[in-house]
Amino acid sequence: MKFYVSTAFLDTGEVVEIAKAADDLGYDGMGIPDHVINLETLQTPYPYTKDGSRRWEAFTDWPDPWVMIGAIALVTTRLHFVTTVYLPAMRDPYSAAKSIGTAAYLAGGRLELGIGVGWCEEEFTLMGQRFDRRGRRTDEMLELMKALWAPGWTEFEGEFYSAPRLEMEPTPPHVPIYVGGLSDIALRRAARNDGWIGDLITTDRAIERVDRLRQLRAERGLSMDDFAVLTPLTDAFTPEHYERAEASGITGIITMPWMFYGGPQASLAEKIDGLRKFRKDLGLDGQGDGLGRDAPVAVVGGDGEAINEPGDRPCVGGVLE
Repeated sequence: MKFYVSTAFLDTGEVVEIAKAADDLGYDGMGIPDHVINLETLQTPYPYTKDGSRRWEAFTDWPDPWVMIGAIALVTTRLHFVTTVYLPAMRDPYSAAKSIGTAAYLAGGRLELGIGVGWCEEEFTLMGQRFDRRGRRTDEMLELMKALWAPGWTEFEGEFYSAPRLEMEPTPPHVPIYVGGLSDIALRRAARNDGWIGDLITTDRAIERVDRLRQLRAERGLSMDDFAVLTPLTDAFTPEHYERAEASGITGIITMPWMFYGGPQASLAEKIDGLRKFRKDLGLDGQGDGLGRDAPVAVVGGDGEAINEPGDRPCVGGVLE
């Protein structure tokens, strides 16, 4: 089982130090969220809460994921970086391909592109992109970006985008593509690519998604070998819980370890200490009995906002903002 540390809603100035600590301690990756702006008023309801309200406060940090990945790639040697999740259809494909490819080059093959189709129509409009047919545009953008990342000259002709004979450098290493989302449409898109990213979900519900992905992959003649399944789990906090998840096909956990100990207001030093305690308590480097049962910590979504009451069992790391 791999463990990825979510950077959702951290102070931007803390991310480099947390990445360095995670790299030194043996974590496998970092999850980097994405939004360009945060509008004060929305007509589009947020899809991952019951009342449609957003899971973050105004003026929360949303650093550019590719600038951030470029920065932390240069101070780490092991960590992989996955976007949780990036919205290609909200951008033009050439600028997106250039930013992603450059970050992948600097990361030396440690970049994993997590994508979604988006939920906020107002943000698409502000960015000058159509909200309708964004799913089909996303699929075509991924094909175009793969062509742009290939060495040598390339041409492309699609329904939405076309490219005359051109080249784009630097040529990045292979960029695996993971798709985020809980709907069957999202699972179908993920099954066509290299992996799936979940949001706050129970282990049973995550296993249901894995079974569905296995079915969809089989229909295409594809196995689950080398297919990534990354998700936070709301009810996993012992080695046995994570062993069950891994045996069911979940390959990685996205988490905020400090939430089990210091909560969302933890200082930078407390966050780094939480990284150490999490590995020790789960026995990731040896023996462990699980995470402390009495810690008054909060469940958080991918936005970093507490969504349970102190004293409830902790869970961390939703990602589909």
